[in-house]
Amino acid sequence: MGATQAIRQPDAADQPVVAFDFDGTLTVRDSFTQFLRWRAGRRGWALGLVRMAPATAAYARNRDRGAIKAASVAVFLKGVSRADLERDAAAFADQVWDRFMRPDALRVWEDWGRRGAHRVIVTASPALTVAPFARRLGAEALLGTDLMFDHQDRVTGEFSNLNCRAEEKVRRLREAYGPDIRLAAAYGDTSGDTEMLAIADIQGFRTFRDRPDRR
Repeated sequence: MGATQAIRQPDAADQPVVAFDFDGTLTVRDSFTQFLRWRAGRRGWALGLVRMAPATAAYARNRDRGAIKAASVAVFLKGVSRADLERDAAAFADQVWDRFMRPDALRVWEDWGRRGAHRVIVTASPALTVAPFARRLGAEALLGTDLMFDHQDRVTGEFSNLNCRAEEKVRRLREAYGPDIRLAAAYGDTSGDTEMLAIADIQGFRTFRDRPDRR
């Protein structure tokens, strides 16, 4: 599930397809920012934020989420090999799972699984860093923003497709499942999920509130 191109299709034409946003919906916080911070360490994170200052200033003016995310990839991940990044993403997911995942969201996720639904995570975060979470969840598919790699299989600092939010979420769902896709349910927590929710019979906006028990 490290690449979003490999989409497992529903087992039957009438199998319900249910879409979940990831950050803030299944999780309590933005996973990609936390991954970058975890991977960089305290000193690397501080230095990276200094290098991010021009992009941060630009974001304050234009609110371009795709641009600020691309800048963070260029600063914190450029030149990293795919193998190293996949290894680090898996280690990060294992380490933070218990304090990241919303219990009520997991219950709904598992309930749809018991009902035989095809569950797809649709996220603006890089698919590669969300993939370990998706595998642990048993997701049937993952659609996300894809990192670009060079001929040495190292991160170029760019994305190979558009930031997967808003209209792009619906475009990616239609690309994966056909132009007439109608979701049995969709769950999200920001304005970037509005278009995806609009093509769902059950529209779960900010449905999940639970936080992990840290005892």
